[in-house]
Amino acid sequence: QVQLVESGGGLVQAGDSLRLSCTASGRTFINYPVGWFRQAPGKEREFVAAISKIGGRTSCADPVRGRFTISRDNAKNTIYLQMSRLKPEDTAVYYCAASGLTDRFYYTRDHEYTYWGQGTQVTVSS
Repeated sequence: QVQLVESGGGLVQAGDSLRLSCTASGRTFINYPVGWFRQAPGKEREFVAAISKIGGRTSCADPVRGRFTISRDNAKNTIYLQMSRLKPEDTAVYYCAASGLTDRFYYTRDHEYTYWGQGTQVTVSS
């Protein structure tokens, strides 16, 4: 069992930067590929970014590529989502998740993730 807690959300203006954190407890964090997803009001949850167990491989969704960066510090059991040049369309609840699968370096679909945090709200005003 892995427990995930996100933090760092808030209200910012378009063009600002924000860093989300997700701290894990429970089983050894390094065993899990992790990812970030988001869900805007009235929309389905969508993939944002993912990172492999050691952190050597990452993936970002097209809408955020070049603006968002995912990273992890396994010594601190924490993953990060550095968000820059934020846009109003980035407004959503952001969730971190850990996958129990082992066949690939990272995963981009929400059904591939087993453990989820409670989410943190990010609101970008224009």
